[in-house]
Amino acid sequence: MTAFEAEEPAATAPEPEGPAATAPGAEGGPAATTPGAEGPATTTPEPQGPATTVPKNVLAVIAPHVGGRTAGAGLATLFPVGAEVTVVERTDENPEALRAAHVVITALAPVTAEHLAAAPELQLVQCASHGFDYVDVEAARELAVPVCTIGSSGAEAQNVAEQTFALMLALAKQLVPAHTALVEADWALPRLQRSLTELSGKTLGIVGLGQIGREVARRAVAFDMSVVYAGRRRVPEETEARLGGARHVPLDELLRVSDYVSLHAPLTDDTRNLLDAPRLALLKPTAFVVNTARGALIDQEALADALEKGALAGAGLDVFDPEPPTPALRLLRAPNVVLSPHVGGVTRETLVRIALAAVQNVAGYLAGDPPRDIVSGPAPAR
Repeated sequence: MTAFEAEEPAATAPEPEGPAATAPGAEGGPAATTPGAEGPATTTPEPQGPATTVPKNVLAVIAPHVGGRTAGAGLATLFPVGAEVTVVERTDENPEALRAAHVVITALAPVTAEHLAAAPELQLVQCASHGFDYVDVEAARELAVPVCTIGSSGAEAQNVAEQTFALMLALAKQLVPAHTALVEADWALPRLQRSLTELSGKTLGIVGLGQIGREVARRAVAFDMSVVYAGRRRVPEETEARLGGARHVPLDELLRVSDYVSLHAPLTDDTRNLLDAPRLALLKPTAFVVNTARGALIDQEALADALEKGALAGAGLDVFDPEPPTPALRLLRAPNVVLSPHVGGVTRETLVRIALAAVQNVAGYLAGDPPRDIVSGPAPAR
């Protein structure tokens, strides 16, 4: 029996069919007796009072750069009655709350092996995101604590796909240098027109054709682009057909044939620095790289080298390693980059969907439902 099962209210006893019994001690009355009993009176057990539900302790860790306590206060209001929610900005900020937590829900705040070891009551870690790289998944697996994302909800898919195309269009149309030039009273058309290009007719290479990657592919079809994709598995043929005849190819081939490469893979030990210097060298000098997934999927120094040498046409980046990036990051000053501060999942609409998806998964688990989107192995037996 788990703690959650033990906390379910006790079943209500059936109504007696005979004369109403008088509870002992009620108005000083005697103990109830069984009608017609020939032996001594049988004492009715003392009533225990109504069953109570022990609160479920939830530690909501909202990193400062994604809203901190202000965002956490809004998140806390979504939990059902019976959840005691403590909002912090660092996982170890309130050691007592961490020690008592049944659930940690984290929005881009690290949950390390040390944090997990300090939470003996912990039964679930819920990431308020599609990614889970900021949680020590191996340590959680060893402790049989499931780690979940909001992957199947698709909460971020629409906006990340839109952000991907915003970066692609800004690169193709040279929006940032055009804007900067005009602000400085520089009519830059003669200089910029040599590098302006169209999306139509180009090949888009998508690394990771999950929910977000598919939303990007759907938009690529609308722009008359050809789609190739790389990933561990090929999607069903009918899905490829719906995505304009998308083709599954090895990653190195994708890099060689693509005019735009868009990253939508999770960050794991296998995908860290997925685009390193040798792989970046496979790209056409006219190609663009777009990353709205995780900054560490790309070797940032190698990307800066390629841009500075003119080996790539440009890059659109919504994510960095670390976040926020340090002023020393060369990509902040590299030529022909379009940068945004990880806004791919944080529109007003998206934040509501993310919060609801995360809280619904936690609330369902607390109520006895199996958790969804587990990334740390099977859920422990209840």
